[in-house]
Amino acid sequence: MSRLRLGMAGGGEGAFIGAVHRMAAALDGDWDLVAGAFSTDGGRNTRTGALLGLDPQRVYPSIDALIAHERALPADQRIDALAVVTPNNLHAPMAIAALNAGFHVFCEKPMAMNVVEAEAIAAAAKASGRHFALAFTYSGYPMIEEARARVERGDLGAIRLVQVEYLQGWLSQSIDTDGNKQAEWRTDPARAGLGGCLGDIGTHAFQLAEHVSGLSVQSVSADLTTHVEGRRLDDDVSALLRFEGGARGTLKASQVAAGEENGLRLRIHGERGGLDWSQMEPNTLTLRWLDRPAESVRTGGPGMLDATATLVRTPAGHPEGYIEAFANLYRAFASAIRGDGGGSREDGRWFPGVTDGLRTMRFIEAVIANAGADRKWTSVNPGENE
Repeated sequence: MSRLRLGMAGGGEGAFIGAVHRMAAALDGDWDLVAGAFSTDGGRNTRTGALLGLDPQRVYPSIDALIAHERALPADQRIDALAVVTPNNLHAPMAIAALNAGFHVFCEKPMAMNVVEAEAIAAAAKASGRHFALAFTYSGYPMIEEARARVERGDLGAIRLVQVEYLQGWLSQSIDTDGNKQAEWRTDPARAGLGGCLGDIGTHAFQLAEHVSGLSVQSVSADLTTHVEGRRLDDDVSALLRFEGGARGTLKASQVAAGEENGLRLRIHGERGGLDWSQMEPNTLTLRWLDRPAESVRTGGPGMLDATATLVRTPAGHPEGYIEAFANLYRAFASAIRGDGGGSREDGRWFPGVTDGLRTMRFIEAVIANAGADRKWTSVNPGENE
């Protein structure tokens, strides 16, 4: 099985998420990073390429140069896909240019700056016939797939309650004005888009809630807050959710919950039982029942469903985490490009894409509209405000 060739836009030295993408893509031997435009700073760009051992001729000064030169290479040498790991304002122009040039795209989330841009990406993906993946990493955890599959087959009965929270504390102080580059762009509307905490981690929580429950949110009632004085985007979000079929939910996302690290937690309850999963203890899925003792299903342990087990790399008791979850998405993305089943639920080879991207962008805009207008409920679906 031949290895696929990956290019990268963004992710130069000092950038967190670029290194994560590179580790995840490399883990299963599906991808070779062969080209990149890592930074608009020429020195930083060159140093990153050298550090990664790339041919200097394939370390490009811009995304335009990367696409033009890679497209001109023979088919067995040019990149197969581009990873877009830049601030949000560059997602749409870079993804659309790559799709139009015939390259598959693996993009950081959120999908774009707004719904209009997201829809343009979706149209480009459809017209090009190329695959578009989004880095909703937490959906790649084995126990998240276990939870989703158990809900889908009806273990919990009809779903009534969906509760998701994502608590961080790293923006509790005004580090975005003190030179912290990771914080700086995330609180800048020109680079982050409409939402701060809402777009950065609120979208993760929303995507996970819909993905595992199998239900679409129909409307929201939200409170959007900025606690740190002078900050230009929200740093705290609370939302009530109404799901199709009558289920109710809550979503809480905050980056000013002082002392919290990366507290993503999902709880879903049906008429017969419930499940509980926490990202900081990702190898355990707790199931609780009305009529029998609680169960604890462990990654790699007995009782896992067959499709879930294919996502596990090590024997039970050997912790797997964030990089492995991310790698599951890159492995499924590679499978889709090769045409051997990726993107389907078969053997767990699924990755989030256009549908997830559009849903999360509509969620962002619905929360902002509702919070700004003090409406009781605002539809996530265009034209259906209540």
